[in-house]
Amino acid sequence: MTETSPATGLLLTGGGARAAYQVGVLEAIADMRRAAGPAAGTGNPFPVITGTSAGAINAAALACGADDFDHVVAHIAQVWSSFRAEQVYRADSLSVIGSGARWRMLLGLGRFAANWMRIKPKSLLDNAPLADLLQRMVPLDRLPQLMQEGHVKALAVTASSYSSGEHVTFFEAAVPMEPWVRSQRLSVRDRITHHHLLASSAIPFVFPATALPMQGHTEYFGDGSMRQSAPIAAAIHLGAERILVIGAGRMHEPRETDAPNTHSGYPTMAQIAGHALSSIFLDALAVDIERLRRINHTLGLIPEEVRASSSLRPLDLLVISPSERLDVIAARHVDSLPGAVRHLLGGSKVAADVKGGALASYLLFESGYTRELMALGRADAMKQRDEVLRFFGWNTV
Repeated sequence: MTETSPATGLLLTGGGARAAYQVGVLEAIADMRRAAGPAAGTGNPFPVITGTSAGAINAAALACGADDFDHVVAHIAQVWSSFRAEQVYRADSLSVIGSGARWRMLLGLGRFAANWMRIKPKSLLDNAPLADLLQRMVPLDRLPQLMQEGHVKALAVTASSYSSGEHVTFFEAAVPMEPWVRSQRLSVRDRITHHHLLASSAIPFVFPATALPMQGHTEYFGDGSMRQSAPIAAAIHLGAERILVIGAGRMHEPRETDAPNTHSGYPTMAQIAGHALSSIFLDALAVDIERLRRINHTLGLIPEEVRASSSLRPLDLLVISPSERLDVIAARHVDSLPGAVRHLLGGSKVAADVKGGALASYLLFESGYTRELMALGRADAMKQRDEVLRFFGWNTV
């Protein structure tokens, strides 16, 4: 990448185990760049890196290896391709059954009885093992030096405050940048820590909230996809002039009646929860992409000489998202979930119902599922090979 090239931003979205898909896309991009030869450059192709939820973890890992893009992509891929659920959450029977029983008691006894019995479950699952994995996967102590050396310009991760109701983007940058404030969302310049990554990836109800210092006090944060009205905005604020968005779900899901194993009976709790999570993780991104494309179209109608005299510029946007329903793929792998978790989600009924598989698709940190998503990511990126090469300005030899 030359000094005159526009700053390229990367947005990795959320979705729990679904984030394995974006790792496959990154592998394909690394392959395409190597095939393009020396003209494609050897440095980090994404000076601005932003992420949400599980995408924040991948984004931070990528930033912390920005001095060797091929190596860090291979490292992230190795982690995802050998995943076990026990690396992310406690999946033993006692831990899962204990938390599940507390939730059932809350639902069955009502608020009064729950308060009386002092039952205060923090989440359905305990993600303490993820904190240990982050220490090995994301060496954040390297980030300041990499920024000083120019390998990466900015890293941003987002989280949602249960305390204030605001959507917060925490960012670390190589040069001074003014924080931005918009309606119900703001940015905070801070040193990114593993606690920020835990907060951003704390799927609501499933994983516990994380406490973070916030302007002199402490607030509790959950998954950054909640209340995220403009997922692409952080990359723009941080100076990206073209942005690659890697989704964790289809931008336009096929009609439910077109999906196999669809049932018209009363929805299960797993089905309802999966539908709710899909709305949190997928809807805002699709809307934001449509909005930016409308803005680009409108700017294209303005005469070039008029646009040149203003600060208005179209944003080069490339979107790569799954070509297949990930809940359908998840339904094929439900049996690989830890037994206690599978029982908690409804046992064999989840595997028999693709809609119920939506919830499982976020929790299936198992290698059979993650490898299939990575393979899909590689295939989808290669299908858009010409668009990727155009986006980066790479020419094959």
